[in-house]
Amino acid sequence: MALIVHKYGGTSMGSVERIANVAKRVAKWMRAGHQVVVVPSAMSGETNRLLGLAKEINPNPSPRELDQIASTGEQVSSGLLALALMKEGIDAVSYAGWQVTVYTDSSFTKARIKSIDSKKILNDLNAGRAVVVTGFQGVDPEGNITTLGRGGSDTSAVAMAAALKADECLIYTDVDGVYTTDPRVCEDARRLDKITFEEMLEMASLGSKVLQIRSVEFAGKYKVKTRVLSSLTDPMMPLDQEMKSGTLITFEEDSTMEAAVISGIAFARDEAKITVLGVPDRPGIAYQILGPIADANIDVDIIIQNQSVEGKTDFTFTVPRADYQKALDILKGTVQAHIEAKEISGDPKVSKVSVVGVGMRSHVGIASKMFRTLSEEGINILMISTSEIKISVVIDEKYMELAVRALHKAFELDQK
Repeated sequence: MALIVHKYGGTSMGSVERIANVAKRVAKWMRAGHQVVVVPSAMSGETNRLLGLAKEINPNPSPRELDQIASTGEQVSSGLLALALMKEGIDAVSYAGWQVTVYTDSSFTKARIKSIDSKKILNDLNAGRAVVVTGFQGVDPEGNITTLGRGGSDTSAVAMAAALKADECLIYTDVDGVYTTDPRVCEDARRLDKITFEEMLEMASLGSKVLQIRSVEFAGKYKVKTRVLSSLTDPMMPLDQEMKSGTLITFEEDSTMEAAVISGIAFARDEAKITVLGVPDRPGIAYQILGPIADANIDVDIIIQNQSVEGKTDFTFTVPRADYQKALDILKGTVQAHIEAKEISGDPKVSKVSVVGVGMRSHVGIASKMFRTLSEEGINILMISTSEIKISVVIDEKYMELAVRALHKAFELDQK
């Protein structure tokens, strides 16, 4: 008998029929003798509907009230799932995050989990019940309902698995695992049987949207065995087959992983590049440029500072495309004159493409192969960033899909 946490996304909970299928799947695990905790998302589209209503009533809504409103989507889906489980003959109980209790900080709309009191859940599990706990939400020290931000149900599920010392956390979604790259961009993309937490963390941070990055960080920190698999398969699929499906995210690097030098190609479309030209090359200049950008809550990704020539240097960095104009306005409005920069230029139409793999640690020539492949396709590299297990390049947006397909082929990711 194992203790398993199931997480179901909004698509999996999107209709009465799909909720009934989730209940059939959970009941199958329960009848096989396992203890199951289920963390469901709100029904697909529901959170957007609720937040849309809030902003229709007040264009500048209080974050506290937004959380009060948004949290109801998960409460509805949890109650419906508990009813569906009862119809399957399973004793079930649903809880909101504040009833369990999931303790968070007070950062409304983007709270972080501090701890989970698992006593109530364990008592129910030991009594033979299926326990359904709302994802995406918790309660702060003052008793206010908080939500964890987009994708927060993934984080809730992994945190729940860590608190309960679960044997595995199963993330059911509308894709059947983690792929070598997005199958919509490269039709030769292949589903991975295994991937390390480090690789998954890089893939998530570099644009792969299969798992929310905070959930991967949580899984790695607490060594929670996590599997991504499809909720759209037959809910009555034999259990031993289901337990081997999808992609296992593991903290153990085995010999087969080392054999695969590169595990995947990640990409992010919506990037923008900004260059501050003719900057005085003196201590503290990077902070003077990037400090005001950080104060405006704009994420900076790749940063390059050129070699100083006659006491002047050029400073280039990337930001999300949605923040491009805001970042330019800050630099031109206050920073340029203050640091005596010659000029500020930018390009809002760039993309980032990355190769990721733990095998890079023990293999040389990955960078040269990547650069040669892009060169043969006539793709110019604008910026380069590396870490121990990834190499990222910034390129013109129009070449992104070509780059992904060419690199996927060059590193033989279409081969088993």
